[in-house]
Amino acid sequence: MRGPNPNEKYPIPGNTNLQFIKNTVTIPNIIAGDYSYYDALNGEAFEEQVLYHYEVLGTKLIIGKFCSIAPETRFMMDGGNHRMDGSTFPFNLFGNGWEEFTPTLEELPIKGDTIIGNDVWIGRRATIMPGVRIGDGAIVGAEAVVTKDVEPYTIVGGNPAKEIRKRFSPEVIQELLEIKWWDRDIELIQQNIGAIVSGNLNILREMKRG
Repeated sequence: MRGPNPNEKYPIPGNTNLQFIKNTVTIPNIIAGDYSYYDALNGEAFEEQVLYHYEVLGTKLIIGKFCSIAPETRFMMDGGNHRMDGSTFPFNLFGNGWEEFTPTLEELPIKGDTIIGNDVWIGRRATIMPGVRIGDGAIVGAEAVVTKDVEPYTIVGGNPAKEIRKRFSPEVIQELLEIKWWDRDIELIQQNIGAIVSGNLNILREMKRG
């Protein structure tokens, strides 16, 4: 079993919509792990879905391994935040003398890095707000607006997104977080794909020992 090449932009021959994110991004403050993919509608690059992402702010979008990101997902980054301690109008953008009122980074509501864990599934047209952290194994429902952190192996949906349920019991979640199958060697992962997709803990425990 060979599996797809994690260094390909488009791992499915003839399909330029499904793209491995890490191989298509050109912006240095977007980081993605192996096999995480974005499923575009018309071949648009993943980074086009990352809005208001300005390097000068220093924040990053970090995506783990084996994530599935559906079409039209939007990542709203800190560059879209306006000053809120007075008027929210960005006078400085219009120049002509108004640029002297450009806010400092300390005056802006910077939320920090947006971090998506491993094995996360984000449904179509979901919106992820700045500074949110989504845990390993979480599921974000279609058209959800995620405004706060999502715990590992939790399903969320709605606007604003709220917890629908945990995918597994607390004991199983803890064990899966300790196994971290996504960090294993790809040959070992390929040998155990059946157990990974079915959640066979007995076999996954052996992966941890291996």
